[in-house]
Amino acid sequence: MSERTPARPDPVRQEEFTGRMLQVLNDSCLGHLCSLGHRVGLFDVMSGLPSATSAQIAGAAGLDERYVREWLGGMTVGGIVEYAPEDGGYRLPPEHAAVLSRAAGPDNMAAFMQYLAMMGDVEDEVLAAFREGGGVPYSSYPHFQDVQAEETARVYDAALTGTIVPLVPGLTGQLRSGIDVLDIGTGQGHAVNLLARAFPGSRFVGMDISAAGIATARAEAARWGLDNARFEVADTAELTGSYDLITAFDVIHDLARPARTLAAVANGLRDGGIFLMGDIAASSELSENIGHPLGPTLYALSVFYCMTVSLAEGGAGLGTAWGRQAALRMLAEAGFGEVETREVPGDILNVYYVARKR
Repeated sequence: MSERTPARPDPVRQEEFTGRMLQVLNDSCLGHLCSLGHRVGLFDVMSGLPSATSAQIAGAAGLDERYVREWLGGMTVGGIVEYAPEDGGYRLPPEHAAVLSRAAGPDNMAAFMQYLAMMGDVEDEVLAAFREGGGVPYSSYPHFQDVQAEETARVYDAALTGTIVPLVPGLTGQLRSGIDVLDIGTGQGHAVNLLARAFPGSRFVGMDISAAGIATARAEAARWGLDNARFEVADTAELTGSYDLITAFDVIHDLARPARTLAAVANGLRDGGIFLMGDIAASSELSENIGHPLGPTLYALSVFYCMTVSLAEGGAGLGTAWGRQAALRMLAEAGFGEVETREVPGDILNVYYVARKR
């Protein structure tokens, strides 16, 4: 078979693509700087300050001035912070603070940037998996649950009881009257505790394989004085008991045995019970994800966490963008005969499946 001569690149398209890759590099670096700014509270401090010098900002934040000054340099050339050379003042515009400070709640994009550092931590292990197969075990992500808990808590605090629960007609009333609820893959249990506090007449169980996450959940429940929330360290694929409502928020696609877990959920629901599954809003068809506002992020998170932790256990490796088609098919195969999808206006990341058994 004769070798083909490589096509000569179009110089104009090559230059355009070079510019795009330079932007990717710069924006990736800005993402890391934003992660740092979030973690040390610089965006929160600056959102409450007028134009201030690096020394004033560092003093207000209790940080080393030299590091703050260098960070501000990156924020300035990246167009995130405004700089006045005449007096050395830095200012975070209120429009930027509205999507970078903790006060932004679910609109805070800086918190999401923490995943970038997590990806860097496991890059060598992911590289080995590319060459040898398998995956990166959950134990390689000591900070993932903290980052995930912070990310989801912002959504739950703002929308769980007032927006997400009402996606299921009549569910708010049932929770007020008193039902038995199980949350699988509960992590640090914040969703369970929020629901238990809002609906004291119902009984809640949170289940997760992470002992550290369950310990955090129990501690929060104790601080809040909740006697209707309990937490168990357990494998969701082996769940027991019967419930009126089972929830799973952003967890099914991470599992090693998602099909078995969905079947266990169906078996664990009482007659008339509901499975409320929140997961990633994407398509199972790659071509339909082109143009998704978070498309590259979803596939990166999959390579660096969601898919690889499942494969590390010899699992299905569904991936972050497993998509609606696959989700609906797997729910049907698990025994759910009626499934509806719901979305929250303005939420580009999540879709909610309301499933009932046949």
